[in-house]
Amino acid sequence: MASHYEAPIRRPLVTGEKSYHDVTVDVARPVEGKANKAWWIVFNISLVAFLWGIGCIIYTISTGIGVWGLNKTVNWAWDITNFVWWVGIGHAGTLISAVLLLFRQKWRMAINRSAEAMTIFSVIQAGLFPIIHMGRPWLAYWVLPIPNQFGSLWVNFNSPLLWDVFAISTYLSVSLVFWWTGLLPDFAMIRDRAVKPFQKKIYSLLSFGWSGRAKDWQRFEEVSLVLAGLATPLVLSVHTIVSFDFATSVIPGWHTTIFPPYFVAGAIFSGFAMVNTLLIIMRKVCNLEDYITVQHIELMNIVIMITGSIVGVAYITELFIAWYSGVEYEQYAFLNRATGPYWWAYWAMMTCNVFSPQFMWFKKLRTSIMFSFFISIVVNIGMWFERFVIIVTSLHRDYLPSSWTMFSPTFVDIGIFIGTIGFFFVLFLLYSRTFPVIAQAEVKTILKSSGERYKRLRESGESLVGTGADERTSNVGAAAIITESSSNDSVDNSEKVSDLLGTIGSFDAASETADDLKKINGVGPKMEEVLNSIGIYTFLQVSKMTKREYDLLDSITGSFPGRAERDDWAGQAKNLLNN
Repeated sequence: MASHYEAPIRRPLVTGEKSYHDVTVDVARPVEGKANKAWWIVFNISLVAFLWGIGCIIYTISTGIGVWGLNKTVNWAWDITNFVWWVGIGHAGTLISAVLLLFRQKWRMAINRSAEAMTIFSVIQAGLFPIIHMGRPWLAYWVLPIPNQFGSLWVNFNSPLLWDVFAISTYLSVSLVFWWTGLLPDFAMIRDRAVKPFQKKIYSLLSFGWSGRAKDWQRFEEVSLVLAGLATPLVLSVHTIVSFDFATSVIPGWHTTIFPPYFVAGAIFSGFAMVNTLLIIMRKVCNLEDYITVQHIELMNIVIMITGSIVGVAYITELFIAWYSGVEYEQYAFLNRATGPYWWAYWAMMTCNVFSPQFMWFKKLRTSIMFSFFISIVVNIGMWFERFVIIVTSLHRDYLPSSWTMFSPTFVDIGIFIGTIGFFFVLFLLYSRTFPVIAQAEVKTILKSSGERYKRLRESGESLVGTGADERTSNVGAAAIITESSSNDSVDNSEKVSDLLGTIGSFDAASETADDLKKINGVGPKMEEVLNSIGIYTFLQVSKMTKREYDLLDSITGSFPGRAERDDWAGQAKNLLNN
């Protein structure tokens, strides 16, 4: 019988047995390298769609809102459908970043950066529709409560449409600050690796002077928690306020108290589906399969399954309350949705949003990349139809049969919507080429918990040096450490030193000048003495180090194992040589 219980090691969140240096290189590769052919194809398609949308917007503003398919009865349709759809997509980013941070969910670390970017870009698309719908977008500042030349002409604070302005602008501001704060360590990493002076200058400005000191990290943690605390209620408030646009009216099908929780669940549902769609593409295009793993996809599919079930319950509740109320107008509104002229939209909504997520109960399906990609697209189509059904079918048949009419989108309606999709992907593709798409500093903190590898190494008696699993540090001077090491096994160390210098080259004091190795981040006065005692004096020697030389150096010194690889001494030395 075993004398103790050993807890099972969790499934690794980072696969491929990555070292700290590997993480840095993998995250920096899309930014430092050239875009591949697939990236350019998707970017050009998105740019064409965006330019088409710009043309339709210019035509709308120059001609008037009459070019849309709206009429006196259906005065909200395509534009508000798209507005609510884009706001909903933006919900997953804040949920993944803020709520999962507060609950200490480590699986968020590889996907939060792209989810936050998706939030920013989708809220930008959402904000376009109300501004264009004003007819005179250059007067959009009238919705702000500012003194004006007309005297006491103030905006109507009782209108949910104005609440939208404040809710969404607050949401965008907090999400933007949260996103940028998380990017600071990664901007600094790109800055330190940059070779071109212009690139180095740009990322120096973007990183706001990040130096990696303990004080920087302390403030980073504090600000992240404060912003997460601010953003968490926004997850609930923003789409709740969007639902008030409908719930505060007296139109059958809208005047219901279930809208706020129903809209919030639907927003998280569609947001996670879009995150799934983007990350499945990105993990392939940017070669990030070891960071965005099947486990991440599975966990997001579970959230999609749960929120899809909540949305399905909300649909059934709406139908029940309409019947139970005994109000004939309410009963007819829901009967008309299911059997009226727009029945195809209603049943597309039900199929995509209620039935398709239930496949995720099966582990084999929710761990399938292709099936997850297909379902995530289906869900986003279904959530668009949900907003269309709520808005158009409730308006096209009102209390007066004489005013009943149909809505059909024009080419301008369709063009603007396609343009916003193109704009979204243009922004996202540019982001993937200029910003680190993985929070590399956070991912490095979970490498040790990427489990079975370290258990295997410990059981076989192999060294953990350089793997990120050895946290040994020493307060003894580095020079004393190497002296002690040499006295214990001088023959072995001399062979290792010869091997190391044979690879990186020896220093000739007669013809070469020693460099100030303390300029390398992670090399202090004591460590410089150690390196000099080994025979390492120049940036050129350090720049030739690879994984093998890092391990040799660690075994010679025995101090701060993995430090040289984690801090990328070779990369820093190359930059110092180029400068």
